[in-house]
Parts: sequence; C-alpha cells; structure tokens
Amino acid sequence: MAQDFAKRKRVASGKNTPARRKQPQRRSGGRQSPKPTGSGWRWYGAGVLTGVFLSFLLYLGSLPTPDGTTQEATGGPQAEAQPPKPRFDFYTMLPGQTADVEVEPAPEVVKPRSTNTPGDYYLLQTGSFRQREDADRRRAELLLLGLTPVVEETNGDNGRWYRVYVGPFETHSEMAKARSLTANQNIDTLLLKRSKP
Repeated sequence: MAQDFAKRKRVASGKNTPARRKQPQRRSGGRQSPKPTGSGWRWYGAGVLTGVFLSFLLYLGSLPTPDGTTQEATGGPQAEAQPPKPRFDFYTMLPGQTADVEVEPAPEVVKPRSTNTPGDYYLLQTGSFRQREDADRRRAELLLLGLTPVVEETNGDNGRWYRVYVGPFETHSEMAKARSLTANQNIDTLLLKRSKP
C-alpha cells in the first residue's frame, strides 16, 4: 500500500497550503575575513629581491681592491697564493737539440697488377634495339652525358639488331665512372671485356 507523505504533512499541520522549502542555514559562527589575493606574489617578490641583493653583495666582495688584489667574500685574509703557471720549456729545448737519426726512405708503392693484358679493353653495352631510331635515341642520351657511344648493326639467326656501345675503356676505373653515369640515368649496362685483334 502506497502512502503519500506530502499530504500527510499537510494534514498533520492542518493547513491546505503547500509545503515550504527550507532555506539553507547560514553559519553565524563569526565572519571569515577575505583571504588576501596578493600575499603569495608579495612573498615571491620579496624572495627574489633578497636573492638579488645577496648576489650583489657577493659580487662586490669579489671585486679587486684598489691595490690590485682580491678579497674573499667573508672579508678574511687574502686568498692563498695561486699555483704557479705551467712552464713550457720545449720551445727553448727543441732548437738546441740535434738528432743524428737517419730517416729511411719510404718503400716504393707497388701497384697491383691488372687482370687485363695490354691487348684487353672494356666496353659497356647500353642497349640492344630492333629499330634504328631507338638505338639513335639511346645514343643521343649518352652523348648528353658526355660519353662517346657507337651504334653497331649485327645480323644473326634471330634477325637484325642495333647495339649501342660505350667505350673502349683501357682501365677498369674509367669503365666504372661511365657505368655510374649511366646508372644515374637508369640505363642498364652490360660489361664486355674484349681483346684487341
């Protein structure tokens, strides 16, 4: 069974007026003083000023006196004697010394023998094309790189081919330089080693 307590209060008080809301009670225990808002900043500023003042006093204590000496910050006796500066005697010792030491000459540098005989040379094949126009286009690309290409026409069992060669190079290092130039332009190469007829 449900009961309506709100009506019961009205009935108990004997009035048909709606119930009043309670007002929050105020503390009457004494008035609180407002907290000063700037007191934290005042303490901070006072600390900073005190630190600056003490640093200034320490600086003044480390300044040299008119007679050219420095005093300690405590105002005590003059600082102990400074350690002597190092002496560098080798400036005076070296010119006076003469060594009778003979220096052996360096051994001759022997270059490794190359694997190619005097009649061998290197070629780089930079392309093999069915059409003469494609071979000429590749030749023009290589000319722009500063190389000296040659187009060679060959006839074989599989038809006519136009091969583009760069070279001949006498040393492996010359060939490697040309190969790096073509590799930078995304041109694949094939290394060929041939002997002179």
